[in-house]
Amino acid sequence: MAETLLFNALRQAIDEEMSRDGTVYVLGEDVGQYGGSYKVTKGLYEKYGELRVLDTPIAENSFTGMAVGSAMTGLKPIVEGMNMGFLLLAFNQIANNAGMLRYTSGGNFEIPMVIRGPGGVGRQLGAEHSQRLEAYFQAVPGLKIVACSTPYNAKGLLKSAIRDRNPVLFFEHVLLYNLKEDLPEDEYLLPLNQAEVVRRGEDVTILTYSRMRHHVMQAVKSLEKKGFDPEVIDLISLKPIDYDTLGESIRKTHRVIIVEECMKTGGIAAEIIASINDRFFDELDAPVLRLSSQDIPTPYNGRLESLTIVQPKQIEAAVEQMVALRV
Repeated sequence: MAETLLFNALRQAIDEEMSRDGTVYVLGEDVGQYGGSYKVTKGLYEKYGELRVLDTPIAENSFTGMAVGSAMTGLKPIVEGMNMGFLLLAFNQIANNAGMLRYTSGGNFEIPMVIRGPGGVGRQLGAEHSQRLEAYFQAVPGLKIVACSTPYNAKGLLKSAIRDRNPVLFFEHVLLYNLKEDLPEDEYLLPLNQAEVVRRGEDVTILTYSRMRHHVMQAVKSLEKKGFDPEVIDLISLKPIDYDTLGESIRKTHRVIIVEECMKTGGIAAEIIASINDRFFDELDAPVLRLSSQDIPTPYNGRLESLTIVQPKQIEAAVEQMVALRV
């Protein structure tokens, strides 16, 4: 086991897959000589050269479209969005091309590509750099969506995403890059469609993902001291959602709280609530509660910024309130 930062875990995954498979390559803004805006690709340009680590112009629609075309012809591109908010400029290429070409070509083309990069509310990055795009893309057919949350799952999930024969949107959180964890020295891969039960409990099921996993676990430390026993599930896969794991937990606790950094209106939690009501309504002893970000552009002011997203104290209060209503 070796202690590894999350951004280094991602780099290890890319390096190992580029070494294993000569069709894997990286492209994006400043991914080459600069080593990536968050140093995920540092050193890869020197190791693999400019034909496999491509510095692109500031033209997200163009280089994302180029990546789709190269995937159609047998390559496996890894597109880095310097900030995931910039990929709104490539929405057409991701949705109409990457997501749909396998279907609209009658299966004649596969699109084995990964689109990855930092997103989420950082520390005073302003509204345009604090985007959470997972809900924007969740409705697009043909895409897989993954959100990593620890160095361990970041590496295992990214390796699996690179090997997948479908387009994968791989969301990283800008504030998790310096998270440390001991990683196995042997190779490992993790499934892209499976949630992780982070903590088993009996009182209530808390569903979360990405950075909010750590806010939830911070709240759980306080809740344990008060005698509460929540079950915590990291969704990891946002498309498809692992309803088998969710259902097993709901049948045990009969109560659900969803904690997300996504905005409340049209967010990931909104879709999950609808599906839980469709699939497990008779198992619920209380309405599903969602804790989401405020429906406003993220302020630059640090104090206002913190008020727009869910904090551990809010999670504690929600659990206490829901469990207190147990009949």
